[in-house]
Amino acid sequence: MQLIGEGRLDLTPCASIGVEVLRMANARTSDSAVSEVSEVVERLQERVRDVVGAVVVGAIVSRGGAIEGRLGKLWFNWVRRMFSSAPGAFQTWTSPHATSLCSSPSAIMIEAGLSTALTRGDLVLPQMSACSSGTLCRASDSAMLGSALHHTRVSLQLPSHAPQVAFARRYFTETKLTANKCLQRRFSLAVRAVSQQNSVQQLDSAQLSNGSSVSNESCKESINSALSVTEKLRPELLYVQPKGVLPLSSKDLESPVEREAWELLRASIVTYCGNPVGTLAALDPTSPDLLNYDQVFIRDFIPSAIAFLLKGEHDIVREFLLNTLRLQSWEKTVDCYDPGQGLMPASFKVRTVPLEGDDPLATEEILDPDFGEAAIGRVAPVDSGLWWIILLRAYGKCTGDYSLQERVDVQTGMKMILKLCLADGFDMFPTLLVTDGSCMIDRRMGIHGHPLEIQALFYSALRCSREMLLREDGAMELLRALTSRLSALSFHIREYYWIDLKKLNEIYRYKTEEYSHDAVNKFNIYPDQIPPWLVDWMPDEGGYLIGNLQPAHMDFRFFSLGNLWSIVTSLATFEQSESILNLIDSKWNDFVGAMPLKICFPAFECEEWRIITGSDPKNTPWSYHNGGSWPVLLWQFTVACIKMGKPELAERAIEVAERRISKDRWPEYYDTRTGRFIGKQARLHQTWSIAGFLVSKMLLKNPQAASWLTCEEDLELLEACSCLLENNPKRKGRTKPAKKSKFLV
Repeated sequence: MQLIGEGRLDLTPCASIGVEVLRMANARTSDSAVSEVSEVVERLQERVRDVVGAVVVGAIVSRGGAIEGRLGKLWFNWVRRMFSSAPGAFQTWTSPHATSLCSSPSAIMIEAGLSTALTRGDLVLPQMSACSSGTLCRASDSAMLGSALHHTRVSLQLPSHAPQVAFARRYFTETKLTANKCLQRRFSLAVRAVSQQNSVQQLDSAQLSNGSSVSNESCKESINSALSVTEKLRPELLYVQPKGVLPLSSKDLESPVEREAWELLRASIVTYCGNPVGTLAALDPTSPDLLNYDQVFIRDFIPSAIAFLLKGEHDIVREFLLNTLRLQSWEKTVDCYDPGQGLMPASFKVRTVPLEGDDPLATEEILDPDFGEAAIGRVAPVDSGLWWIILLRAYGKCTGDYSLQERVDVQTGMKMILKLCLADGFDMFPTLLVTDGSCMIDRRMGIHGHPLEIQALFYSALRCSREMLLREDGAMELLRALTSRLSALSFHIREYYWIDLKKLNEIYRYKTEEYSHDAVNKFNIYPDQIPPWLVDWMPDEGGYLIGNLQPAHMDFRFFSLGNLWSIVTSLATFEQSESILNLIDSKWNDFVGAMPLKICFPAFECEEWRIITGSDPKNTPWSYHNGGSWPVLLWQFTVACIKMGKPELAERAIEVAERRISKDRWPEYYDTRTGRFIGKQARLHQTWSIAGFLVSKMLLKNPQAASWLTCEEDLELLEACSCLLENNPKRKGRTKPAKKSKFLV
């Protein structure tokens, strides 16, 4: 127990710890024993303290009857502290028992143990009806085991006990409880855990298999006792597992690399007025020059937010969404020019400033946003608002809290972003026109125009907004504009950005200088633009969406984020999505190599690098944005693979990353063609590298959660696109006056 208290032992098997603490408490009832038990538990790591407490609280009552005196007071206060992260839950739990709080501490204690297991396991806290102390005591064994298993999934680390599991399954089938899958699983696992705990009882596997032993009856009694308690709860609350909670699985146990990642991610959390509002870009212990890595970036926080949602920690995401929304309305000026009011900041920093008044020591915290005024090249972050909308939808789908989306300020902020994106201009295409450096690739890399990454995020944000905008009079015109733009954008990307061997051969045979409405080479692409590397590199099976398309220009580079997010949001067709993943699989060494995933392929080299990047010393060939390998892209790759039913591809990539990313101290990016070197200017302990890895691992354990981010094919959009093509006046040889669309924000 001393080793446990000092944190020198693996604390994952919390049920075993709980039993040992229980034996200490039962062996002696003196004040010194009580103090010793308390001290051991208080020294445990925070992530297991509540589990051990639930075990001990439940088991002490069952073994020793009522808890009186100092021991009772100690454990009641300790249980109360367990609810500190959810004070409302504690009030809900105590309210039915206000009158019995002093008279029946045993009932309160054991019920607290069971309730805590439910609450801290991210299940909905049930409204517990009054139960007698005796009933609760009889159920304590099951409460003890259920709570420990629910938190730590400890039994899955133990050897298989098929006879016990078979008995539990048979018992539930015979008693017609097969519909309660959650209950079946919890107590099937409980039977296995009991068999490992000699201090609780020794089960004979052979006797269990024929169902004739005393131990068999003990298991049945334990299950029946637990059912007697759960019958008094509201079943619809107890057995419904909310979105965001990882189900029990043989892969649920965190590896040492994952545990380290969580520690680093939590260390990067930024608070504002006492509430977490985001994560720092990096906490590099080797670099004294912080630059802007000590700020919270909108795009960088997205994988962190998804990780926290998957973990069931929703508050930080909600605070981030609301605080960045308030920054949207701030005045933004660059050399006397004011950008659009819908612009979201690239990043923000929490600063402590002196408070005006008589007290010279008084201070307050403020948020200091950067809308691009201080960014390299002074470029506005086009993707920030798009990512904000995507995260808003994911938050609602995860938590079921759609009231946040329906708030007036949130609806207004969403409309302001959309107004900025849908503003009329001179462009003839449905794609969004942006300058270089306006997204993840925030330096000069030849992506100005209509880069695929922005189009995929734009499409995703429009799809999300279409779901979240309230159907009210002031928004109907905007919704119609969204639908029209989505249809046109989907057709444009699928038709003109797609490249495979067949399309490449068509371009090779293009005629140029065509002037007609029926031209095949609509963008006047010259066949000589086809780069030599692509001819031999393109496989017979597979294809991808090119990086950019403008008049007389096609950027044939493969951009990972744009292609992956096109899969996630169904901007690409199902067949195109399959081809993209097939291409990555067939060119594994090019895209994954020694560290996933290439931000783009191939790199600019020699004269091309000098002309297009301006001889950028950070974007040298196969470095940084110019063909560097970025671990953060793992999470988008995982979502895309899950959506297409190919999680094994993501597993392969994660295995590659897991072998070295922790040893390399979580770099921002890797250099060389196959990603063998840590980037020459890469920050260590880069937060989105850490979060991207965690999200990938958790999504493989809980693939259903990928639906928070994905969009399926929308037949209404396809029909709208078909109608637009059929009603094209140029195709019908007649003219039709254009109808001006107007919408209010």
